[in-house]
Amino acid sequence: MVWLRRTTHYLFIVVVAVNSTLLTINAGDYIFYTDWAWTSFVVFSISQSTMLVVGAIYYMLFTGVPGTATYYATIMTIYTWVAKGAWFALGYLYDFIAVPVWIPSAMLLDLTYWATRRNKHAAIIIGGTLVGLSLPIFNMINLLLVRDPLEMAFKYPRPTLPPYMTPIEPQVGKFYNSPVALGSGAGAVLSVPIAALGAKLNTWTYRWMAA
Repeated sequence: MVWLRRTTHYLFIVVVAVNSTLLTINAGDYIFYTDWAWTSFVVFSISQSTMLVVGAIYYMLFTGVPGTATYYATIMTIYTWVAKGAWFALGYLYDFIAVPVWIPSAMLLDLTYWATRRNKHAAIIIGGTLVGLSLPIFNMINLLLVRDPLEMAFKYPRPTLPPYMTPIEPQVGKFYNSPVALGSGAGAVLSVPIAALGAKLNTWTYRWMAA
């Protein structure tokens, strides 16, 4: 029965990664990423960092295999690219949706776990911090590659976007001067307790399996 439980949880990796991506889509975050561009970048960074780290560390600690976090992020990325293709098929421009960059941050989490000889606490503290710090940087590079986020937003408004959430001109400088620095700082702080939550969920799963 051990193999059945293991197989079930490997399948859960796929299921939860897909559902995490659906959560991103339904929350409007990665469309938000294009719609609001710079004005929502900090919120986007925090949401993506915490969402990635909780699922990635859960499954990495469950399997005990460095590389599982990257596997988790890869599934999320593939699924989002499928969603991007679906929007493109509906007639939206290719640049309308900017796919978040999860994989490099997940690789840093895996490397931390591997380098510390599978130390759970190091993965939580160091790995969680690295995910929070790095994800805004990688996603800002990703955003800079988009042709013109605001043009995409105004030309192709999100169909379900309510009037009070219509895209606005960015107000960089009024609220913060560096969205990457603020996103990285906040993400690094918040990703650690969220990583600890993912590790705790893993402990509860083992207790359930032993029952």
